[in-house]
Order: sequence, then C-alpha cells, then structure tokens
Amino acid sequence: MSEVKQQLWYTEEHEWVERTEAGTVRMGITDFAQHQLGDIVFVELPAEGAAIAQGAEIGTIESVKTVSDLFAPVTGTVLRLNEALESTPELVNESPYEKGWMIEVEIGSDVEEALGKLLTADEYKKLTADES
Repeated sequence: MSEVKQQLWYTEEHEWVERTEAGTVRMGITDFAQHQLGDIVFVELPAEGAAIAQGAEIGTIESVKTVSDLFAPVTGTVLRLNEALESTPELVNESPYEKGWMIEVEIGSDVEEALGKLLTADEYKKLTADES
C-alpha cells in the first residue's frame, strides 16, 4: 500500500504539493508513482526562474522501465530545484516526500485557490485504489 500524507495535495498525474511558506509550494511525485515507475535513474527538471503553468509538462523522470513526463501541479515561477537529484535520483524512490522533492514554486496567484484545484489526500487515496 502506498503512503499518502494527509497534509499534502495531489494531482491525477501523481504529483504531490506541500505548502512551504507564504506563496510558495514544494512538489514531487507520490509514493504510488515511484512504485509504479520502479528504480529511478534520471530526473530532468525545469530551470530556476522558469515560468510554469498548471497541467503543462515541466520535465521527465526516467526509470529502468520507462520515461514519464512530469506536469506542473500549479502555475508559478520555479524558485529552487532539488540539486541532489542530479547525482542521486534514487532519492525519489527512497524518500519521495522528504529527500526526493523536485522543485519549489512561487505561486503567482492566491495559494488557497491554486491548492483548491488539487485533490485532497482522501480523494487521491480513492484514485490510486481504483488504479491498483
């Protein structure tokens, strides 16, 4: 059974979002997604300062099985990348919610409004139960 954290928001594409500071969020892929992908060998992320739009492709994640697209869960500007993923992409498998986070984003609009468009933990649990 995959771990779903109550304090996070989720997308149907299996990204998670955590509010970090006023107007900023951190994102990564879920425990469910990393289990589906298998051993992660490479992560391609947008550049710092890049403008991203909710639902748009922002990078890729490569495992020994496949390459998958990463999608922006919110609209905003990339503030910071998890540079540790360049040399140790397996952090996504080992710790998808802590050490395996991918980017921090400054949201250009109301944070509550942006998070309101995402799935709650309970909604995400139901989604992944249907996909298992």
